[in-house]
Amino acid sequence: MMVDDKTNSTVSRIKTGSFERRLSLTKAGLFASTRMAGHVAANVFTGKDKRMERRKKMLSRQADFLVKELGKLKGSVVKIGQVMALYGEHFLPVEVTEALHTLEDQTTALEWSAIEKVLRFELGEETLTELEIDREPIGAASLGQVHRATRKADGKQICLKIQYPGVADAVDSDLDAVAQLLKLAKLVSFSQDFDEWLEEVRVMMHREVDYTLEAETTRRFGKMLQDDDRFIVPEILLEYSTPHVMATSYEPGLSVSSDEVLSLSQDRRNKLAQGALELFLKELFIWKEIQTDPNFGNYRIRLADEEHANDRIVLLDFGAVQKYPDSFIDPVCDMIYASYIRDLDRVVSGGVKLHFMHDDWPEKVLKEFGGVCMAVLEPLADGDVEVPDYALNDQGEYRWKQSDLPTRIAKRAAMSAINRYFKIPPKEFVFLNRKLVGVYTFISVLSAEFNGRNILQPYLTRFKGL
Repeated sequence: MMVDDKTNSTVSRIKTGSFERRLSLTKAGLFASTRMAGHVAANVFTGKDKRMERRKKMLSRQADFLVKELGKLKGSVVKIGQVMALYGEHFLPVEVTEALHTLEDQTTALEWSAIEKVLRFELGEETLTELEIDREPIGAASLGQVHRATRKADGKQICLKIQYPGVADAVDSDLDAVAQLLKLAKLVSFSQDFDEWLEEVRVMMHREVDYTLEAETTRRFGKMLQDDDRFIVPEILLEYSTPHVMATSYEPGLSVSSDEVLSLSQDRRNKLAQGALELFLKELFIWKEIQTDPNFGNYRIRLADEEHANDRIVLLDFGAVQKYPDSFIDPVCDMIYASYIRDLDRVVSGGVKLHFMHDDWPEKVLKEFGGVCMAVLEPLADGDVEVPDYALNDQGEYRWKQSDLPTRIAKRAAMSAINRYFKIPPKEFVFLNRKLVGVYTFISVLSAEFNGRNILQPYLTRFKGL
């Protein structure tokens, strides 16, 4: 993810040496461990309620300290923290995930002199002379930054996504060091489930720093969407791309939440939202590879003009695309189909097959979990599904923002016995759930009003071979 607000401050270098980064994090971990031990000793004879209150405060202090230390090191450490904030809700205390989300605001860029050295090494002096590169970045993130450039030969506007030096080599040691810091600070209970999730984060991080893979993925999605005028995928310029530099066409657009976009007519906003929903269904049902990072920084809106009659969604980042095997995707799609036709037993059966649920759970819990899964499909369900009056407009169309569906589902799950059983879901579910929440949020921000069943039906028909 690249934040496209220009940064006001820069740093001259990023610590990427394994030793110095491990030393910094180990010192921080030991300090946090000592502080936690002191807290435990001081509360041995405290009442349960008071002890819980003090523990929450201590966790908040520990989490804030953790974020401060991670932020000092920048690079892949910050990205690891951001990934954990997005996908760690089932493994980390809420105080930790809330604190880690603040890492998303850290957009300090690297000085031009350091970036120029990377470009000279990666592209070579002769190739660089073909470009006029803006020294001020248009985007900065934890792993790299983006500079706009002009190709002198024809004036073509391009973007250079430049990875910070040493970041790729530091991924493994950084992840191990962050895990150790969490352990020393007593912020996580280590288990086989956590270890497996941590390895999935490791795989994701290596994919994020593999610009060659991202370029290939971008080209593949561009080809798949080339005949769909609702989307824009940047062109990859291989002559200026390397494993640590990715060159694309410059694709301007507006933020999804900008006043210009939100002031569009209801019909135009609906079409944008419907496009986002259908893109997700294509990823899931047809391509079986999903862009799992729901951050709005990965999307822009290009308004209609004299050349293009429709507003379009610019898709900017393909570094977090994940491929899923049929063994996972097919049961998920079948659960969606079962939810659509209101077959609760089939939904439960699919959840057990995917290890979301276990057949030794009480029947009441299984059916309640299945009911929650079916409720997620409320905006896409058939017409006979009971929907709150406030979630529909006068024409009977679903009001995605006003429906407050995510909050209702979370409240329903929290008030049931599900939480006592549904502890740590399979890692695939974590990423897929985050994507679905991102799609629903995208549509809600646009205040779209439409029924999604007509969009979903063709994909279910294709899936079932009807």
